[in-house]
This record gives sequence, structure tokens and C-alpha cells, in this order.
Amino acid sequence: RPMRVVIQRVTSAEVNVDGKKIASIHHGLLIFLGISPEDGMEDIQWLTKKIANVRVFNDENGLMNLSILEVKGSVLVVSQFTLMAQTKKGNRPSYIKAARPEQAEPLYQKFIHQLEHQVGRSISTGCFGADMSVSLTNDGPVTLILDSKQKL
Repeated sequence: RPMRVVIQRVTSAEVNVDGKKIASIHHGLLIFLGISPEDGMEDIQWLTKKIANVRVFNDENGLMNLSILEVKGSVLVVSQFTLMAQTKKGNRPSYIKAARPEQAEPLYQKFIHQLEHQVGRSISTGCFGADMSVSLTNDGPVTLILDSKQKL
């Protein structure tokens, strides 16, 4: 199973835990991250480089030709194990392919660190393992799904 991200171009996004805002951004990317037990640094490096360079922001002609680096936008990363759901059998999703928290959290932290390195600045985050409320205004709408095995 691949490491998986859902990327949304947003005009704003915020994360609340227990009714308190813990992170918010304007004009940038909201990234939901799902981690499998097989994931490692190679997956993190490929995805973070791709995220930093993917051209989803409009240039002066209204064409999606600019990356998060070029527009100097904000980034918010939220862990979401449900991205690893299996839904082929029955109606109840199975999360057996999601990494256990003790394995996923260090990879989540490494992903954040590597993405900060790629974009050259600190990024905002949700709270790993918390029951979060995420609100966003999707710009476009623009939503991409990437997984680390797409590179093969």
C-alpha cells in the first residue's frame, strides 16, 4: 500500500480540537495524509517534492502554472488514517492497511519536516490522533490525490 495524500487548493482552512482553533492558513494547500505500514523515507521524499512543485496555482493568464513555492502560499497538513480504508467487501470500511499510530506518528513528523525543507518554511499541522474538525474553502475547486507508488 502507498502513502497517500489528498491535496486541496484553498483560500482558507482551519483545524479545531475540542472547540479550539489549533491551526489555520490562507491561500495555500490543505493536505490530508494517510500512512501505510510499508511506507518509509523514500515515499516521504517523493511525495513532498511532488507537493512542493505541483503546479496548481493560477498564473497571470488564469492557467495553473504555478507551484506553492512560486506563490509563497501556506501549507496545512492533517493526518487522516481513513485515507487507507478498504471498501471492497461489505459496507463497513476496513482500516487494516493503515499504519498503527506508533508507526504512523514518526512518519507523519518526518513528512512534515521534509515538506518544510521542500517549501523552505514552517507549515501548519493538525494534531496527530486527535478528533479534529477541519473546515476549508476549496479554491477552484482543485483537489488532487497522489500516492507514493505512482512514481513507479
